[in-house]
Amino acid sequence: MGNASTETGLERGVDFTLRDVGDVQIEESDSDDGRIEAAAHDAASSGAVPVFLGGDHSVTLPILQGLVRRHGPLNILHFDAHPDLYHSFEGNPRSHASPFARIMEERLATRLVQVGIRTLNRHQREQAERFGVEILPMRAFEPRAVPVLCGPLYISLDIDVLDPAFAPGVSHLEPGGLSVREVLNVLDLQRAALVGADIVELNPDRDLHGMTATVAAKFVKELCGYALTR
Repeated sequence: MGNASTETGLERGVDFTLRDVGDVQIEESDSDDGRIEAAAHDAASSGAVPVFLGGDHSVTLPILQGLVRRHGPLNILHFDAHPDLYHSFEGNPRSHASPFARIMEERLATRLVQVGIRTLNRHQREQAERFGVEILPMRAFEPRAVPVLCGPLYISLDIDVLDPAFAPGVSHLEPGGLSVREVLNVLDLQRAALVGADIVELNPDRDLHGMTATVAAKFVKELCGYALTR
C-alpha cells in the first residue's frame, strides 16, 4: 500500500491523521510470524497504536507476541462469531480457528473477553473453561453486559461478528450477529488505554457492493478515535 496519510473526522468529534506504513510482506511460510511480530513490536516501540488489517485470524498471535514484548500481558476484547479456541483445527494448531488457544497457553493475555459468539461447541467450551475465557454469547446480548476492561487493552475484531446483513464479505457467514452500531456501542463503554487492534477476515471476493469494506473502514476510523480519546 505504500506510505500515505489520510485526514478524516469521527463520530467522537475529533480529527485524526491515519498513517499507512505499508504491508507486512507475507510469503505463506514459517517466517511470516516473525515478520508480523517484528512489525508489531516496532510500531509499539515507536509510540504508535498499530491497527493491523488481516488476513485471517491467525495473525493475531504474532501481533500479540510483538506487543507483549513492549507492554507485557494484555487484556483482550475479542469480537467474533467464533471463539477460535480450538487446540488444533484440521490438524493445524496455528489455524485461523486456534489463535486464542495459543495466546492463552503463552500467557499473552491477562484477561480475554469474547463478544458475539454463536458457534460454541463442546471442545471450545472446555477450552474456554480451561483458560478462564469470559464469553458473552450472542443470544440475549446487551452491550452493557460487556465488562469494562483495564489497560493495556487490545481489540481483535473479526468482521464475521456482524450479522451477514451488515457484512456479507466474509468466508464464514453466521446469521444472528451484531449490528455495526452494537459493536460501536460496546467500544464506547470501554475506558482503558488502547495499545493495538486488528480487523480480520474480510473476504473481498464475497463482498457485495463494497458493503463489508465500508464497514471495515468505519471500524478503522472509530478505533483510531478510541485510541485518541482514551
